[in-house]
Amino acid sequence: MGLPMAKNLLDAGYDVVGHNRSPEPEEELEAAGGDTADTPAAVAEQTDIVVSCLPDTDAVERVVRGDDGLLDGLSEGMVYVDTSTISPLATEALAADLETLGVDMLDAPISGGEEGAIQGSLSIMVGGDAAVLDACRGVFDAMGDTVTHCGPSGAGQTTKACNQIVVAAQMVGVSEALVFAENAGADLQAVVDAISGGAAGCWTLDNRASRMIRGNFDPGFFADYQYKDLRIATDAGQAYDSPMPLTELAHELYKSMAANDMGRDDNSGVMQVIELLAGTEARIDE
Repeated sequence: MGLPMAKNLLDAGYDVVGHNRSPEPEEELEAAGGDTADTPAAVAEQTDIVVSCLPDTDAVERVVRGDDGLLDGLSEGMVYVDTSTISPLATEALAADLETLGVDMLDAPISGGEEGAIQGSLSIMVGGDAAVLDACRGVFDAMGDTVTHCGPSGAGQTTKACNQIVVAAQMVGVSEALVFAENAGADLQAVVDAISGGAAGCWTLDNRASRMIRGNFDPGFFADYQYKDLRIATDAGQAYDSPMPLTELAHELYKSMAANDMGRDDNSGVMQVIELLAGTEARIDE
């Protein structure tokens, strides 16, 4: 995700210095006209705005607080933008620590998958100081089409958790409906076409259902990532005393995907778990 975002920043006229744990993305960034650095600290020393895109909370903590991490290179007046999806509680703590150094942090998790990152059409949910976001608006506009200020530090992560709660509910609901339709003997494509235009209409029906009934679960967003994001949501729900009965169920279904070596399938592949429970597959013959 980070590499196409960096390329879009280059295309928008920004100077980009990047660091990645594996060499291939760095080589591709250099081929596109960017520069690279050996450590996160070295990136921070050469830039005014640092943007990270990492898989989980632990990775962000290591990149920021670890040896040769961002804390060793950030200085007063800089801005740190974290586009990872991580714990809102950890984000609030990190923003508070950076504030003592005179560094502003914007938590800015993204939605839209790799396709959105490549096209520069991501939806970006931002927490932090609105004035800092306004000062960085050009950077955000290069990466996404929809940039929304959601509130103070941590609010971006909270909004992303809300997004993933709804995405998972859609995926599970559509999967359950399609397996039900299969068992009832209905025409699956006709079911998809019919309900997409009514009150049930949603992103999953429009963009994934036709693939699902053809057994196409090539990843746009890994099920492993959906599982991780739901863990973040349920942990935050516990911390904030917010009941999450549906999200807890979805979490268990995605856990089953991970346990059955389906974690690298698309998150719409949760239908395969419903199919295992039903003892049938919801597929069309072509």
